[in-house]
Amino acid sequence: MFMKKRNQITDFERQVFEIVRKIPSGRVATYGLIAEILGKNCARAVGNAMAKNPFSFLSNSSKPVPCHRVVRSDGSVGGFMGDKMKNRSIKIDLLKKEGIRIKKNGTIDLSEYLVDPQIIRKKIMDGLQ
Repeated sequence: MFMKKRNQITDFERQVFEIVRKIPSGRVATYGLIAEILGKNCARAVGNAMAKNPFSFLSNSSKPVPCHRVVRSDGSVGGFMGDKMKNRSIKIDLLKKEGIRIKKNGTIDLSEYLVDPQIIRKKIMDGLQ
């Protein structure tokens, strides 16, 4: 049986990370939106990939994956860096630095900040040319 090495990322995770890299500063995407762009019904798997992101803005990666820009479909911030609540304040701080307002109830107004999926798709297509 094939076992994945501890720090090895899967093809699926790589696809997720490439999509997340395309989310512009000051915008967010939901786990479900990323799954939709992938053409799959796999929002939970997208969340699992984000929890294992070895390329966060806090790492020394030359190509960081801004996983702090991925939120839940109800606008709540969700977890960050593999922890559901402990690192939540770091995620909120990163979002605020990008100009995203967090409501008192800890949610983001998706009607204001949700990225247009066509922008992501266009950036993907531009990258293929």
